[in-house]
Amino acid sequence: QVQLVESGGGLVQAGGSLRLSCAASGSIFSINAMGWYRQAPGKQRELVAAINSGGSTNYADSVKGRFTISRDNAKNTVYLQMNSLKPEDTAVYYCNADLVYTIAISTRIHEYDYWGQGTQVTVSS
Repeated sequence: QVQLVESGGGLVQAGGSLRLSCAASGSIFSINAMGWYRQAPGKQRELVAAINSGGSTNYADSVKGRFTISRDNAKNTVYLQMNSLKPEDTAVYYCNADLVYTIAISTRIHEYDYWGQGTQVTVSS
């Protein structure tokens, strides 16, 4: 009923920039928080940045000052602008959403952790 589709990943040299997008589609009633997580090979998935419906944000210490998260509520889309990329930013980046969707008349489901399929970001040194 709901899809989160990421785009914008790729290969970039250290110091470069990428912009990730995640568009939510389907029978969405409302979206609360949205965020980006990443998982590098052999490591646990970690929060990169999150933004709530009011626009408040939080970031991992490792990306503060380099990454910016934003959202377009009208488009149900969240963005991650990544600047000054480092090789250690290499990972699969996943979009995450806390959302409510409709499955039938008067029936809604609150999904606290809805995930996209991930997009690869590779930063070469």
